[in-house]
Amino acid sequence: MGRARVELKRIENKISRQVTFSKRRSGLLKKANEISVLCDAEVALIVFSARGKLFEYATHDPSMEKILERYDSYSSAERQVGNPQATETSWSMEYPKLVAKLEVLQKSLRHYVGEEINSLNLRELQRIEQQVDTALKRVRNRKNQLMHESISELQKKAKSLQEKNKALSKKTYEQEHMPGQQSLPLPLSVAIGGPLHGREVVAQPIPTSSMMPPWMLHDLNQ
Repeated sequence: MGRARVELKRIENKISRQVTFSKRRSGLLKKANEISVLCDAEVALIVFSARGKLFEYATHDPSMEKILERYDSYSSAERQVGNPQATETSWSMEYPKLVAKLEVLQKSLRHYVGEEINSLNLRELQRIEQQVDTALKRVRNRKNQLMHESISELQKKAKSLQEKNKALSKKTYEQEHMPGQQSLPLPLSVAIGGPLHGREVVAQPIPTSSMMPPWMLHDLNQ
């Protein structure tokens, strides 16, 4: 036989009720986390105990605030679809809220730039200082990242130019020292008895031991 279904009703014993709440609360938070991880769902869970203590769970991205804003927008859209006549009334009610949010954002922005801070207490000033420090760290980290990327890119370009210059120098050297490409001295046509770079070349007498006839040697030596 199967187990009999336990009737759900309020636990009268205070201690037992508190123990049951603690166990069921842990199980509920665990189930919320499981469905968020396994199914990639956006989960927001809010639980108030009998004593008014708050227990909540929300996925990290988006946060509890963003999920509640989405729920509020979705609920408003559903109400407007169900009752088109209430659209104008709804917008008239939303307008003051939007104006108030805009004023808060503008005031916070002025605080971040150091304006209108005389009315702030020590705790508010510390909170703004912490937020400004966090933003400044992010800005510096991003700036350093861009600087490193720029330096790395310049180093790559310089290395590429050096390699191209080295290849060009090697090619030029090979062309200048290639066999058969050297320029040879041009032959000089010199007339006997004519000038050559400021010097005069004179035909030397032919030795008498030559086999030429005596009458030819006599004509040449004159």
